[in-house]
Amino acid sequence: MSESSSTRAAASSFPWGPPRNDSGQGEALLRSLTGPLARWLPRQRWFAGKGRPLAGLSLLSVTELLPCDAPGYAPGLLHLLVRTRQSGPVAAAGDCYQLLLGVRAALPPDLMPALVGRPTEGPLQDRAVYEALYDPLLAEVLLERLRTPGRLGALRFDRAPGADLPSGPGARALTGEQTNSSVVYGESHILKLFRRVAPGLHPDLELPRALAAAGCSRVPAPSAWFEASWPGGESEPLTLGVLQPYLAGSSDGWQLALRSLSGRADFSAAAHALGRTMAEVHTALAQTLPTSTLDRGQLEQAATAMSERLAEAAVAVPALRPYRTGLGRAYEALAGYARGGGACVAQRLHGDLHLGQVLRSGETPHWSVIDFEGEPARPLADRRRPGPPVRDIAGMLRSFDYAACQQQDGGSWAADWSRASRKAFCRGYAAASGADPLSTPELLRAYETDKAVYEVLYEARHRPHWLHVPMTAIRRLAAATP
Repeated sequence: MSESSSTRAAASSFPWGPPRNDSGQGEALLRSLTGPLARWLPRQRWFAGKGRPLAGLSLLSVTELLPCDAPGYAPGLLHLLVRTRQSGPVAAAGDCYQLLLGVRAALPPDLMPALVGRPTEGPLQDRAVYEALYDPLLAEVLLERLRTPGRLGALRFDRAPGADLPSGPGARALTGEQTNSSVVYGESHILKLFRRVAPGLHPDLELPRALAAAGCSRVPAPSAWFEASWPGGESEPLTLGVLQPYLAGSSDGWQLALRSLSGRADFSAAAHALGRTMAEVHTALAQTLPTSTLDRGQLEQAATAMSERLAEAAVAVPALRPYRTGLGRAYEALAGYARGGGACVAQRLHGDLHLGQVLRSGETPHWSVIDFEGEPARPLADRRRPGPPVRDIAGMLRSFDYAACQQQDGGSWAADWSRASRKAFCRGYAAASGADPLSTPELLRAYETDKAVYEVLYEARHRPHWLHVPMTAIRRLAAATP
């Protein structure tokens, strides 16, 4: 079937009209789903508006991937883009979310935990609406769409030239993710779906594609992806999902670090190899994508922004207040470095680097890097903005500290483990890049301090029982001599 004819077929099978919210039938669909979605959305791990009442929903697009009015027990599949509206002391415009909803006359018992609700009116009245990713049949429909590039309603599916895609059944949804949803196909590929979406090329598609073009083997290259056009066409498309090779049998760096700590084993060799890996990734990104130089004014501006974030965090977390002067010296040293003629390169980064974002298979020294989306809470434009590589390095150094703090009976040994791992990581980075992070302590200390302040604020808001972890670093950084 041609691209244009498949789109016409999808539109004509809709009991509520074409695959856009531009008709009374589309409004009827939204009315029927608003109640179930208003109860279901705030309970999802990836919903970003927790703590603020959900005041309403608007439908941006709806595309039927499988007919929802088929006779018998055949499942239907809907793709929706919805915008939330939330109430509170300050009016919130809300976010845009990607939803994949299965529709069945009756829901099998094994899919009951995925139930969203049963609309009491509208085109889906009395049918079971559920999270489609937990239905292997519907997850495989997505894979089939990715196999054949083209458009369907608001969606566009694309595929890397020559990419091998999995065949046969075996789709399973992963649990435990915070901001996205993932489906593994057999043991060969993983599809990551971004839940909160915005116009613009997503870095978790953009950067792995750039690294693949540069010949970097440290990052799984995207095999296929899909996007949506923004209603009205006035903005860039929204990246919705990326299919990549699945590194089956790998352990992430966090698991390996905790295993090393529990066995009181040295982690320096692994950390050194990891430093080399990140240097290779940074070098490939700098060779493939534009770079710039942060001059005196930009570095002084960065130091001022860090000071302002510290002041705001100290208002929210009183435990920070005794350390403000000591921490501020790190930002003063950064400004002094800039005034003395210091500069640094700005380039595209990982953006949220820590031990959970790196994988190693077995006992091999080969590390792979995943999840290039950056800090999910930040706007997409910010996550795509170049920055100094030391920002990624500081994130990994903080992660070594986080791992060491999990050993409650580790005492000084765990602290020594962290120091040795941090130094080995920097040595590995220097060996592969020629740029030693330890040779510019003003940069490294300022960015590590800024990261620790962010962690204090995050833990105080979301995991108070973990607050002692970044506070341990705060005390160390505040006492350090510039």
